Amino acid sequence: MSFEMLFERDLFYSYSTVAWTASLHKGVQPDVQYGSRSSTTPGSVFGFLSALGDVAFAYAGHNVVLEIQATIPSTPEKPSKKPMWKGVVVAYAIVALCYFPVAFVGYLVFGNSVEDNILISLEKPAWLIAIANMFVVVHVIGSYQVFAMPVFDMIEAFLVLKMNIKPSKILRFFIRIAYVALTMFLAISFPFFGGLLGFFGGFAFAPTSYFLPCIMWLTVHKPKRFSMSWTANWICITLGVLLMVLAPIGALRQIILQAKDYKFYS
Repeated sequence: MSFEMLFERDLFYSYSTVAWTASLHKGVQPDVQYGSRSSTTPGSVFGFLSALGDVAFAYAGHNVVLEIQATIPSTPEKPSKKPMWKGVVVAYAIVALCYFPVAFVGYLVFGNSVEDNILISLEKPAWLIAIANMFVVVHVIGSYQVFAMPVFDMIEAFLVLKMNIKPSKILRFFIRIAYVALTMFLAISFPFFGGLLGFFGGFAFAPTSYFLPCIMWLTVHKPKRFSMSWTANWICITLGVLLMVLAPIGALRQIILQAKDYKFYS
């Protein structure tokens, strides 16, 4: 497992480094513009909300933290929360080191015309873009297993406990195959990359990352009202709820605009 995670990390380094170094080598485009993509105030506001959803998606991952922590040995003398905390800090530091150069350099070079997938904006050299995309595919195949594991567990628990189906390797095999096939079909049918990132970042990942943990912490620890920790958690809850409500609205508008000129499987 540790080798797999190190391999995934190196892939993450690789394709993000390819993205920003190749963009920097290409240089600032002659017709680059740094203003808002939209010429109207509502369009700019909705674009901003969708972008918040993108950020929420990029820095999400708390929905699988408990799954990962459950695999770490834990004793009263050496609780698993200590190495888990160190791992989370290092993980988010790595994410920031990979994402920020891509965001800054990509915007510097391409301005507001940068594509949701910066590799599309690069266009060439084709061989380098192909290698970066290959890194992305391999990385997603590995990370997909981690993010989908809670869904697999939920489906299996429903079929076994509610539908009284006997647990078996065959059942597990077909559940995973069906789920992967469904998500692949949806991804091919609705290839609105940026809009879907913003929608799921706000609707799905914002609760598990930004306000449900705060609610659970307040429920367990019951801090004094209006204390620093109580206030900080309620600020996070408020901002998280706003993010969950507003980000999908902006993302849905973006998807609707893109869908006007979209033809299935064209």
